[in-house]
Amino acid sequence: MNDLARIQRVAAYNVCVDDRERLLLCRLSAITEAPGAWTLPGGGIDFGEHPEVGAIRELREETGLIGRVQELLAVDSIHRPAGVGANRADYHSIRIFYRTIIEGGALTDELDESTDRAAWFTRDELASIPLVSTGELGARLAYGEAR
Repeated sequence: MNDLARIQRVAAYNVCVDDRERLLLCRLSAITEAPGAWTLPGGGIDFGEHPEVGAIRELREETGLIGRVQELLAVDSIHRPAGVGANRADYHSIRIFYRTIIEGGALTDELDESTDRAAWFTRDELASIPLVSTGELGARLAYGEAR
């Protein structure tokens, strides 16, 4: 990976569980590396933006819901190759996970961005959908399972 472009990204994600013990997830769109797979609502924080603010902004953009960060759950790091062909890169992501409480808004789908659907899933339903690593870790954090 030494000859590849190096990309580092800091992202913040929301672990939202409703009163029915369902986890909020977003489906990745066709413009991503894993179209059709599910992840937590969240994403890259803007330069100078506090990670909590970025997480809440991303929640609103991807789901239409308004949230409030309750607590920091985890900080995680992944390092992997990313992209295809001439667009391959040495990719490092620092992921910040927050337990977030939904306080308002209406569930809506994001259009023309990295996600195209938002939905609530029961713990049992998670076994039947494809999850990217962020979604997998989010599910473990949501239900108190070891990382």
